[in-house]
Amino acid sequence: MSDTGNQSCLMGAEDTVSFLVCVFHVWEEWAGLGQVEDYLSVLEYLLWVFTPLAIVFILPFLIVILLYLSILFLHVYKRKNQLREAYCNNLWDGARKTLATLWDGHGAIWHGYEIYGMEKIPDKGAALIVYYHGAIPIDYYYFLANVIIQKGRTCHSVADHFLFKIPGFKLLLEVFSVIHGPQEECVRALRSGHLLGISPGGVREALFSDETYPLLWGKRKGFAQVAIDSKVPVIPMFTQNVREGFRSLGTLRFFRWVYERFRLPAAPVYGGFPVKFRTFLGDPIPYDPNINATELAEKVQQAVQSLIDQHQQIPGNILRALLERFHSKYKCD
Repeated sequence: MSDTGNQSCLMGAEDTVSFLVCVFHVWEEWAGLGQVEDYLSVLEYLLWVFTPLAIVFILPFLIVILLYLSILFLHVYKRKNQLREAYCNNLWDGARKTLATLWDGHGAIWHGYEIYGMEKIPDKGAALIVYYHGAIPIDYYYFLANVIIQKGRTCHSVADHFLFKIPGFKLLLEVFSVIHGPQEECVRALRSGHLLGISPGGVREALFSDETYPLLWGKRKGFAQVAIDSKVPVIPMFTQNVREGFRSLGTLRFFRWVYERFRLPAAPVYGGFPVKFRTFLGDPIPYDPNINATELAEKVQQAVQSLIDQHQQIPGNILRALLERFHSKYKCD
């Protein structure tokens, strides 16, 4: 409708209804609603054409998910006798072994998880395991699962205070013997003959380390003093490609400022990529009454750094780590 037509329509309206109809047509032309209807028709046509194509691509993924669930069930079923025996002995032992089996299955499926040097973890007696902290320490969860399954024992762990403030986590932390890390409590656990895992880098290393894998331990030596006071060996540990599985935006200044100012781990973590994970346990560093905490801390840091240098290609690369899923058995020197 032209401008002249619009004016004649408005001028020639004899009653209220005719005037409103005329105003609607003028507004429809001004807003271009006719073109919008054409666009919607095109989108409807495209949706009609591509919906079957989308379904064709989605359905195989659903089948893959079902296959993964089936594989996970088989991992659990393979250990059914161990699970039955565990539940007969103690309720929480059975629960721990069940969850360990599920996590072990998840690691095997999603990351092709492998662990080298498990024989260095004692079947009995105490030891302090010191590890590099990824953005999300999912590799450490897999390690804990393997300790439960292969060694038949629970490794106690030291975690940051904020973890104890997450709603619903209390029972999980209690069942898996997670403590918030006073030195006295750590020494008590080790003197009682338990394994204890700790990452000196902690949340800071999780958020602010990157694909070059720097150790952000600062001058921390409390873990070394714990080992000396408990008279136990220290076992270094590192997981290959852990930074390629999950990464953090902690390198951005704003998130660094938030953490330093409020001790709030607010840096977003992204990823979940199914990259290859291999955990390496180094040679135990025996108790030596002739060295102090500073010297032992430096010695342990060098041992972890040596594992990184030996087994991690730097800088880490997500695509390369994904392709490693298709490589043959890793040759550990």
